[in-house]
Amino acid sequence: MESFFRTHEFLVTHLDASVRRDLMDQIDWNHRMIAIKGTRGVGKTTFLLQYAKEKFGTDRSCLYINMNNFYFSQHTLMEFVEEFSRRGGRVLLIDQAFKHPYWQAELRKCYDTFPRMRFVFSVSSVMRLTSKQEDAELYDIVKMYNLRGFSFREFLNLRAGLQLPSYSLDEILKDHERIARSVLSRVSVSAYLQEYLHHGFYPFFLEKRNFSENLLKVMNMMIEVDILIIKQIEQKYLYKIKKLLYLLAVDGSKAPNVSHLAEYTGLSRQTVMHYIHYLQDARLVNLVYKNTDNPKKPAQVLMHNTNLLYAFYPLRFSEKEIMEVFFANNLWKDHTLFKNDNRVSFVVDENLKFKFFLDASAVKRQLEDVYCVVKNSEMGHGNMIPLWLFGFLY
Repeated sequence: MESFFRTHEFLVTHLDASVRRDLMDQIDWNHRMIAIKGTRGVGKTTFLLQYAKEKFGTDRSCLYINMNNFYFSQHTLMEFVEEFSRRGGRVLLIDQAFKHPYWQAELRKCYDTFPRMRFVFSVSSVMRLTSKQEDAELYDIVKMYNLRGFSFREFLNLRAGLQLPSYSLDEILKDHERIARSVLSRVSVSAYLQEYLHHGFYPFFLEKRNFSENLLKVMNMMIEVDILIIKQIEQKYLYKIKKLLYLLAVDGSKAPNVSHLAEYTGLSRQTVMHYIHYLQDARLVNLVYKNTDNPKKPAQVLMHNTNLLYAFYPLRFSEKEIMEVFFANNLWKDHTLFKNDNRVSFVVDENLKFKFFLDASAVKRQLEDVYCVVKNSEMGHGNMIPLWLFGFLY
């Protein structure tokens, strides 16, 4: 146990968290079972340690552990919690919880046995713990929170040393001119936007390593661990899933041709669709549907974020694709996107219409019921809104 305390103290003491995530203030930390869900590379470990440092420091009532520790190859989580509780432990932060066999059952048992203990654990984005149909043993006691990659706002705050607030979609649509003037009075966003599109979503761009190589490593781990291991898919299908992802990226942001994808990957049409949904769960792609009662397949497949676009070589993508990916990635958490109207780029929440333009000069006339989103403009007016502002939604 002492080795775990020493590791915790070292990690918390030497933590260098450049950005305090807003999620820290959105979580009800009094809840006894909390899951921090997110894709690889978005900073779940840092987030857990940041919480420990901010709320407890090196107070031994809180402890961070990683289930990769070989200790847990011979000991159950229940045994560990029993000892931690005996030593005055009250809050256990568990990283890589799914690496331990029967981890959900173990956590449930700990929750029921130690009513004064609180548990916070990180979980892969492919897991659904709140669905009874998924046989999740924690579904009725866990509160799930999503930790996302950096928004453009968070990236801008970090790079320019600012503390700019976020805005709701309704605030941006109604008051974008005032918001833009407020931001632009402090920083030129165009100087940072391309940086963000290329490497700003994943916090590990701060590390002194090659970002592209690191991103490729993370993407492979998403498939090899988050999809193959968690979804219990045989290793022989690894190459086919990677090929499927590459084909989706090369095809660009359009409806997938499932028959062609099945032919090129050697998979059945049904399996192709299963794997596309797994890629979505792993936060590698976003799927956009038509707003119908029973959509059979996506109307559009997008990369999950713009950083992923630059990871595929020699993929050539258009400015329109960059806009679509950036916009969809910022809205998917709290809003629903549809492809109902061929005259516009997206319909949001069933009634808000958006059409994309590269430059303000391309907007010949503003339609009353359509918001014109412009990439190469820092300011907008009327129904014309600069693209970068949608990076302030969180």
